[in-house]
Amino acid sequence: MMAEASDALRGIAVAAAEMVADGQDVGLGTGRAATAFIHALAERVRQGLTIRGVATSVESAELAQRLGIPLTSLEEAEQLDLAVDGADEVDPAGNLIKGWGGALVRERIVAASAQRLVIVVGTEKLVPVLGTRGRLPVEVVPFGLPLARRRLADLGCPGEPRMQGGELWLSDNGNAILDCRVTGIEQPQQLECQIRDIPGVVGTGLFLGMTDTVLIQDGDNVVVRQVRSDASP
Repeated sequence: MMAEASDALRGIAVAAAEMVADGQDVGLGTGRAATAFIHALAERVRQGLTIRGVATSVESAELAQRLGIPLTSLEEAEQLDLAVDGADEVDPAGNLIKGWGGALVRERIVAASAQRLVIVVGTEKLVPVLGTRGRLPVEVVPFGLPLARRRLADLGCPGEPRMQGGELWLSDNGNAILDCRVTGIEQPQQLECQIRDIPGVVGTGLFLGMTDTVLIQDGDNVVVRQVRSDASP
């Protein structure tokens, strides 16, 4: 199934890998599109490209190591040249909802550490307004789950703890994820601030004003959407 997904996203994966220059430090995202990118980047590494990667999850780190991509840390790299990641929703302004894969906090840290954020998605992830697909992940310290659930319900986005095999699912940071029910988020910046003010909340899946370039897989075609005017292709 993952191989099929990677094949379907190969165009944007290769296009993103071609944006990487020799000697750069690169953020490696998490999820299906990011996995396809890591495979495409590994092909370039085998052809002689010299780079270092910083992974947003244990899963992506293990994949990169298995494919021969050298890894480093944010402490050693300090600033990344670019980060490439997927998204669960992309609005017309390049704002995102991320975190369905559970790596939202590390993805945000890596994205904020990069000079450029490149998002790779299929057309099904394009939405007219954030919240269209009905789900906003929020990462919460486990002790704070009861309070966070009450406060999120008060904000009109009730959340259910993410479970796996009957057990509370925990992120690589050891935190829980509340998957909040949303519809159209009319004021995402306001909602972001309100959620982050809840004690115990570590981060939300709202990534606002962070994207530089969106690469969209539309059938066999790759559509490039420049979000920032100074973003180079």
